[in-house]
Amino acid sequence: MTDQPSPISGASAGISTLAVHAGEARQKPGNAITDAIFCTATYTFANTREAIEFVEQKLPREEYARYGNPTQKVAEAKLASLEGGESAVLYSSGMSAVAGLLLATLRGGDEVVLFDECYHRTRQFCTECLGKFGCVTHKVPACDFEAMEAAINQRTRLLVSESPTNPHLSVVDLERFVALGRKYGIATVVDSTLATPFNLRPLEYGVDYVMHSATKYLAGHNDVMAGVVIGSDEKLRPLRDLRGVLGNLPGPHSDYLLLRGLKTFDLRMRRHNENGMAVASFLESHPRVEKVYYPGLPSHRDYEIARRFMHGFGGLITFLVRDADADTTARVVDSVRLPRIGPSLGGVESLIEQPIVMSYHSHTPEQRRAVGIPDNMIRLACGIENADDLIADLSQALEA
Repeated sequence: MTDQPSPISGASAGISTLAVHAGEARQKPGNAITDAIFCTATYTFANTREAIEFVEQKLPREEYARYGNPTQKVAEAKLASLEGGESAVLYSSGMSAVAGLLLATLRGGDEVVLFDECYHRTRQFCTECLGKFGCVTHKVPACDFEAMEAAINQRTRLLVSESPTNPHLSVVDLERFVALGRKYGIATVVDSTLATPFNLRPLEYGVDYVMHSATKYLAGHNDVMAGVVIGSDEKLRPLRDLRGVLGNLPGPHSDYLLLRGLKTFDLRMRRHNENGMAVASFLESHPRVEKVYYPGLPSHRDYEIARRFMHGFGGLITFLVRDADADTTARVVDSVRLPRIGPSLGGVESLIEQPIVMSYHSHTPEQRRAVGIPDNMIRLACGIENADDLIADLSQALEA
């Protein structure tokens, strides 16, 4: 048995091959084909000399579970390879990844500029949590680069975007985004959860940090929580060091489930893309639907940008029910038989929800309107069921 890593890399293999093999040793402990789960808090040393050598030379082995475990290292290497990055840092959730990145890169008095369609918890963390430590956040309209540039000053340290955004599915022109960051020497961050490296690889355009809620498409089965930041070794070193202090990393079983989910990443994403396009096209043609937000449709504001940067458009669709109030919209949601009502997305099961209930219930109607969340909005996360079955189900729900 050897512990030499597989020679599979992003330069020599397709994405499905990477999802199965990248980051893994050719031969594993016990000669198993899958990576082991290391359920231990402590890793021991054979003698004092070995411990001293580890401390002095930072040997590539484990010491304590707060700093990681072997299964996690495999998952990080696989995710970095899929995204085309040098390194990855795993966290216990997507929001832990957001917080880990921001806390590791910002100091009191620093400023952040982000598009206002970023995930609402990301906006909340920036404005409320970072604000307590003297950081200032400027929110500007999504994809408005003139407004973003106008908000930049000498204290700006990060430009933050999501692409596509949730739930409006706006798509960012990554070339303009990166060019703006480089013009002022400011690091750029893209939350690519909805795209995944199957559909979009922001690092290829020069983005500094790519974030994912790995809970979603990457793990893919609605059964594990994890987050990841991917980038260069140098940029991620402060994030890894801070994670070792805070301990906000996934446990060994989560690492294992993430690895297991990634094995079928390519296959799942193909079906998510197919279902998303088929269902979005159906909804746009239905008389009970007022508007569909899906970047693969020519009617979407960012359709041409999406075609330039994305290889597929995912399984998330947002739509408005025509002439409906909140109660009528709820009856549509309650009438479906296949999608379950719940938050999240990217799993094999379809999920459906009203944003005014699930994410913005505590907001006033005026606050919801200000961020583009009307009462008749439905967010549908298509799973990997047969598209014809999803369409038939939505048809009966809309007509009920």
